[in-house]
Amino acid sequence: MSEQIERIKTLIIGSGPAGYTAAIYASRADLKPVMYTGMEPGGQLTTTTEVDNFPGYPEGIDGPTMMVQLQQQAERFGTEVRIGMVTAVDFSDEIGGIHKVTVDDSTLIEAETVIISTGATAKYLNIPSEQRLRGGGVSACAVCDGFFYKGQEVAIVGAGDTAAEEASYLANICKKVTMLVRKDYMRASKAMQHRVNSLDNIEIKYNTEVDEVLGEQVVEGLRMVNNQTGEKEDIAITGLFIAIGHKPNTDIFKGQLDMDDTGYIITEGKSTKTNKPGVFASGDVQDKEYRQAVTAAGTGCMAALDAERYLASIESEAVAS
Repeated sequence: MSEQIERIKTLIIGSGPAGYTAAIYASRADLKPVMYTGMEPGGQLTTTTEVDNFPGYPEGIDGPTMMVQLQQQAERFGTEVRIGMVTAVDFSDEIGGIHKVTVDDSTLIEAETVIISTGATAKYLNIPSEQRLRGGGVSACAVCDGFFYKGQEVAIVGAGDTAAEEASYLANICKKVTMLVRKDYMRASKAMQHRVNSLDNIEIKYNTEVDEVLGEQVVEGLRMVNNQTGEKEDIAITGLFIAIGHKPNTDIFKGQLDMDDTGYIITEGKSTKTNKPGVFASGDVQDKEYRQAVTAAGTGCMAALDAERYLASIESEAVAS
């Protein structure tokens, strides 16, 4: 642990759309934010080839370029962006208390406010062919990438409400959707199952798993395997969507912040306030419903405004006393 302790006004943990938007607003409010990027600077969008649904880009933009531009905008107003991983936290319970954060197991930061934007990680099947073709036709977000497969045949893996909802979305724009369900039933609600079953261009294959994603540079097909009989079948597709859930990146905050049963940080009402005064959460780390870049950016803005108002209220109380 370094002997010197750095005191800052606003610390931002994470560097996706939520973190960078928080940084833009916080720096413009003279909160002098310091951001630690984490292990994946730019977040999930750095693994996305084309972003077509973020306002302001009529021709679309690739994810890594968009993140570089957001970083440049944040730095333009004075945000200090640092490469580093927050490895431990000790949040104060007191209003006006100082939050202690350890970076890379060696550097101690003391912050008056903390904005958490560590995001969530999509769960994948973790088979070699799937990992090789991520960004080449394998996606974990049908709403983000489905448009690129308009009029084509695709497949989706999953059995819950999210998978059913994304299958329905894809069915509206794709020629055919093959849905792979690992068990002999779906976990989705009855209403979502009825919606899927009512669509003629969705074919559900039960007791079926991905054996291999076919294609060298892009997805060209899928080899499925029936986990009861061992029988394999190849189909021609151009896109494979994985909808088996997300894991919020909140492990280091467990025991410190209130979370739901899947690890998403619980925020107060329509705000980004957590159960710790001066600690705010934005983006996918507290949003399991929408998980879009634009909604993450919106909550990043909210977190910076919440932090600014929190600091202002403390200063007002100090002057009054």
